Amino acid sequence: MRIANRVMQAVLFSVALVAMSPTLALDVAGVKVEERAQVAGKELVLNGAGIRTRLFFKVYVAALYAEKPAKEAAALIAGPGPRRIVLSMLRELDADTLYGALEEGLRNNLSEAERAALKPSIDALGATMRGIGKVVPGDTVTLDFSAEGLTIGHNGSPRGKIADEKIGPAVLKIWLGEKPAEESLKQALLGR
Repeated sequence: MRIANRVMQAVLFSVALVAMSPTLALDVAGVKVEERAQVAGKELVLNGAGIRTRLFFKVYVAALYAEKPAKEAAALIAGPGPRRIVLSMLRELDADTLYGALEEGLRNNLSEAERAALKPSIDALGATMRGIGKVVPGDTVTLDFSAEGLTIGHNGSPRGKIADEKIGPAVLKIWLGEKPAEESLKQALLGR
């Protein structure tokens, strides 16, 4: 009887610890990457996370969240549910450099006709990113993708929304397209 009571107490204690623990986190290059995120009233799970490097410098840790994890880029790009990318900065970047990298990713993954069709939304993305200004190590930039468009945040504060359902898939191609910002980062975001 005593053994059964102790076992039951241990089980209840373990359950209480799990219930009280915060969401688990993954460590990528010293950045705490949460296992879950909330976007558009939906709970998303971490699909993958990795480091963006440029000329041997670590620039940021990117984390991709989706309702249903997927290993195929096309499913995440065109998926119907909300998605989120969190960029946790590891280096200081001015606004033009940060937006220039995003613009390069769009140029590399969209045809000229696609870019022309999205010009107003791409211009709005540029204005929003420039409005954020300089980012420093420890800053986060969030890109929330939903059926309504793209919502951009900086350090937990909303910075802009682009109401165009086609801009989200276009921006996701920066990291998941045929010519991603970095192939190893694409694979990490796909959880491979």
